[in-house]
Parts: sequence; structure tokens; C-alpha cells
Amino acid sequence: MKYRVTALTPLLVGDGRELSPIDYMVWKDQVNVLDQNRIFKLLARGPRLEGYLTQLRKATKLDFASWGGFAQSFSQRRIPFETPEAAALWNTAPPDALFIPTFSANHRGAYLPASALKGALRTGLVFSRWNAGTIERIANSLEGDRVPRRIAEAAENQVQASQTRVLGLADSEPVPNTAFRVFLSRTSSLDTRQPDKPQLVWKVIGRGSVPNPRIGEASATFTEMAVPGTEFEGTFIERHFLESEELTRPLGWRSVPSLEMLCKAANLYATAQLELHHTYARTTGLVGLNQSVEKLRGVLETAKSTPLTCLLCLGWGSGFTSKVGFLGMGDESYRRVLKAVPSIGKAIRENVVFPKTRRVMFGRGNDLSLPGWVVMQLQQ
Repeated sequence: MKYRVTALTPLLVGDGRELSPIDYMVWKDQVNVLDQNRIFKLLARGPRLEGYLTQLRKATKLDFASWGGFAQSFSQRRIPFETPEAAALWNTAPPDALFIPTFSANHRGAYLPASALKGALRTGLVFSRWNAGTIERIANSLEGDRVPRRIAEAAENQVQASQTRVLGLADSEPVPNTAFRVFLSRTSSLDTRQPDKPQLVWKVIGRGSVPNPRIGEASATFTEMAVPGTEFEGTFIERHFLESEELTRPLGWRSVPSLEMLCKAANLYATAQLELHHTYARTTGLVGLNQSVEKLRGVLETAKSTPLTCLLCLGWGSGFTSKVGFLGMGDESYRRVLKAVPSIGKAIRENVVFPKTRRVMFGRGNDLSLPGWVVMQLQQ
């Protein structure tokens, strides 16, 4: 049996690796990833090796005037920028912004890890089974100043989150390098000093934020991502042996979920996420982002009426809303839980949209989108 995953917005599922500014050179509006082994072998034959190594040690990026020929002759692969604007901004970006996260790949090429899909399906299943009562019990379990490391583990076991084991997914087949571009993104936020009139701002690393009219000063991030429309195909199995009562009893399962149930839960989760994104887009006044969310809603409605099809949000930039099993941001018990988490507790305020930041992808023209949205279809 096979599955097909189609990217609806720019998608990055990486393995933690990055291209540093000395691993590549920008030439002809594309990132040319250098084959350093070939370069070292070439330079070892003459006197230029020491100069090259010195620049690698000291420079923030390679001097194109001295070493630009390597971009033409010694590139492992070439990744075009999605837009000319991204290439122009790269030239003026600070060195810290020039590290480019890359898509997960092995010796065969770039692929979509099955773990990313399973994680999104598992979160969707938890979301479909948690309710306000579950969150209240979690909030009541908080004692003292120290937050337990696995605060929701018991609640996950209670709703039998491990039931996603019935679906065994394999990593996708590799996709061609032509499916990838270097995308430009910025982080939007809300200035909530006047809660009744939140204002759109854009994050600037180390300097806070700037208002929307000064968006050109906002920090830009460059990332290798699969373009919308890219298809990843792989295989899956349905583990029917888990239907045996001899196994379900020790696992604590009251029933065995079907593939249809998993897809339905994922679509319920996607519905709640898109509702939050829709509210955020209206609050910030980002028309292009709102249009992108409406398109995703349309795809979601089609997925709901198509057998074994669901919408998922996964990978880099997908944000807080794609990683939690409860999205009732107005629930008082939920806010108590979030306030107990030091990294986000300060952002929880009354009558203020949460989360107030989004990673926004900038495409051609005024095209804005949220990263990581895909549609997944299981083909039995």
C-alpha cells in the first residue's frame, strides 16, 4: 500500500543540518553548494590552498572576487532562490542570517521522513480526544514552582495516543533536486501594548521589532524548502495483528482505530489550526496571508469528502499550533498550564491573541503563506 503527500505551501522537514556561508556561494541568483573535497584536491596541487584555508577560518562568507570560479565549476548542486527579492536581500543580510537549513536527505537524495507524518497524525489523534476536563486535570496537577518534565504524559496515555501504531509508515522515495528552492521568510508579531488595538510588527533579531511600513528592516531567514505541488510517495502497512485481544488488553486499548478515524482526527485538528490562523490574519490585516488560509480551508473541505485523505501541518516553521494537543486558547485552565512554562508564560495575557507570532513565507508578488501544510492520501 502506498501514500502520497503533496506540499500545499513551502515545506521543510530537515534533520538539523545547515549550509554555513562558507559551504556555498551565491552566483546567478542561486545557491551553489560547493564540493569542498574536490576543491581541496585541486588547490593542494598549487600555492593557493593556504589562502583558501585562511579565508575559511576567518571569513563570514567566501569572497566571490577571489573564489567565484568555484561556484561555476565545483558545485555539488544548485538551489535557485524562489524570488529575485530573496537573492537581493541575501547580499545585505547579516552573517548570522546566512545559515540555510536544508531538507532531510541521504545518499539517494532528499526525502520526507515518516516520523514527521506519524508525529502529526499522533497529535491530531490526541487533539480529537482531549477536552476542557482533561486540561483542567493537568492544570490541577501542577504543584510548586517546578513544572514536571512530562506534564501531559498521563493524559496522553489516558486517551490511548499510542494507537497510531496501527499505521506503519516508511520514509518517502527521494525527490529530484529541482523540487527545491531557497525561500525567504520573516516572523510577524503583534504589538499588544494597547490590547484593544494590536498592531502588526515584524521581528528584528537583537532589536525587538519594527512596524509594518518598515518591513524591509525586519530580519530575513533563508531556507531550502520543497515548492508547493511537490509530491512525496512512500509505502505504509496497516498492522492488523494489533486487533488481537491478546495485544490490546496489555496495551490498555479499548478499541483499535481505523485509518478513516486517524484521517478524520487529523482533519479536525487542521480545522482548529486554520481557524486560529484565520483569526490571526484578520487581526494583523495581512490580506495575502488570509487568502492563503482560505485556500487551505478549501483543500480541507475537499479532503474531508475524499476517503483516507487528510490535511497536516508539519516541519520547520509550523509553530506552536501544530505541536500541541489542545487549541482552546481562551480556556482558563489551559492558560494556567501555559503560564507555568517559563519560555511562553510571559506571552499569556487577557484579551490578547496567542500565539502572537507566525513564520510567514514570502513568495512571488504579494504571495504570503504559512509553511508546512500538506495533504496526505493513503492508497489501499
